[in-house]
Amino acid sequence: MKRPRHAGFTLVEVLVALAVLAIALAGIMRVTSQAISTSYTLRERNLALWVAQNRLVMHQLKRDWPDTDTVDGDAEMAGDKWFWREQVSATPQKDMRRIEISVRHTADSKDSLVNLAGYLRRVAPTSGPVQP
Repeated sequence: MKRPRHAGFTLVEVLVALAVLAIALAGIMRVTSQAISTSYTLRERNLALWVAQNRLVMHQLKRDWPDTDTVDGDAEMAGDKWFWREQVSATPQKDMRRIEISVRHTADSKDSLVNLAGYLRRVAPTSGPVQP
């Protein structure tokens, strides 16, 4: 009976297979890390946008007519503290104000995660229910 010439893998074949596997796993880990980072960034920007939208809607519901000025403040959203800055400016129409809200995650950060611009209209006081 004749025996086969090679009974198994050589050491070189095993080392090459391990090298290919290591390179593939490193690539998978990098892609996974980037996906996690992107997901975290999107979550942060989404929460910052909600903070800015809440500020704008608050002004609209209160029927505010803020002075042209810059105001800083903070708000809590999803268990985190967010820092916002509102810049109110006049518009060519005397009964309109432009309000730009920027939101940051830290008070000393110069880069904002989101900027939201909106307009406020001066509304005459009414005695009846609010009309849409």
